[in-house]
Amino acid sequence: MVKFTIYTGGYTSFIVSYLFDTQTSTLTYLDTIATSANPSWLKQHPTNENIIYAVNEVGPLGVLQAYATTPGGGLTLLDEVSSGGNGPAFCAPLSSDRVAIMNYGSGDGEVIPTVDGGTKFDNSTSVLVEFTPPPGGASNPHMALEHGNEVFVPDLGGDNIWRIGSVGGPGSGDFSIHGFIEHPKGTGPRHMAILGDDMYVLHETANTLTKQAIPPFPNGTSPIVATVSTLAADRPANATFAAAELLLPPPSRAYPAPLLYASNRNIGGTPDARGDTIGIFAPAAPLRAVRQVYTGLVQIRGMALGAGEAGEAYLVALGAVSGGMVVYKRTEGGYNLEEVARNASAVPRTTLVMLPLRG
Repeated sequence: MVKFTIYTGGYTSFIVSYLFDTQTSTLTYLDTIATSANPSWLKQHPTNENIIYAVNEVGPLGVLQAYATTPGGGLTLLDEVSSGGNGPAFCAPLSSDRVAIMNYGSGDGEVIPTVDGGTKFDNSTSVLVEFTPPPGGASNPHMALEHGNEVFVPDLGGDNIWRIGSVGGPGSGDFSIHGFIEHPKGTGPRHMAILGDDMYVLHETANTLTKQAIPPFPNGTSPIVATVSTLAADRPANATFAAAELLLPPPSRAYPAPLLYASNRNIGGTPDARGDTIGIFAPAAPLRAVRQVYTGLVQIRGMALGAGEAGEAYLVALGAVSGGMVVYKRTEGGYNLEEVARNASAVPRTTLVMLPLRG
């Protein structure tokens, strides 16, 4: 029997925690923790699962916070620091004991060092990275993904992937833009994943998933070798969609085949009583759609997988507008999803982390 705590954030001034019990297949409320406004993105520390980072997606200056989990689904605020810009929508801990936070509203990002095991921020050596907006438009960085000595940043407004890195090599605090990878205009790259030498980019505006080789460092190019629609073939006519989350769990003994999971948001036009779908895609040549799973959730933004052997079987998704929260078990080697728990009364949320229950 394994139990998990699921912490969920959104556009409120609180984080809500839930208990998922794998033995009883139940998903129940635990606690409501008061926070600053709009903790719209949560991320765990890479080595200490009891530390959670949260953005406060506000302006003119956003905030990055560090929390410690407590038994029973609580949180204790450890530290907070300015994000350096407006409306941060994403943060990612880096291997160099830093956290990258991307300011969607002001087109920049900050790389902030941490101390004391990631529990505190050292803003004295933070680096602000400013992204060049497209002509007549705005830069909207929406993610930061570390790969080797680089950090890749999808720019939804600029239709490219920025490459930032440490000027002084690994461990240096001096980050700067090394180059960028252009993507088709108007496609809106939002999130991405890397498998081997290939990168997969989810486009919010075009509702596509693309595959290409990682271009040579620092500013090379490579052709997009595959493009697939993220949308279900039997979607309602005249509905407007916006792709959101992209997950690529690491292969394991139980799930040896790499698979991508993408969430589709029906944001306007014809509604669908079946809710939004989670699309499952196989990255091996050719990149292809495997299955679309209807969820009953409206506008899936928060989606995450459990970690380790105990958690890797489970995928959790949240409705940002309605529908609550649902836990799926990955079946058929990950090629399908089976619902095992649902809490339809869970408040609308945009982000979550899932970790073994404390206490």
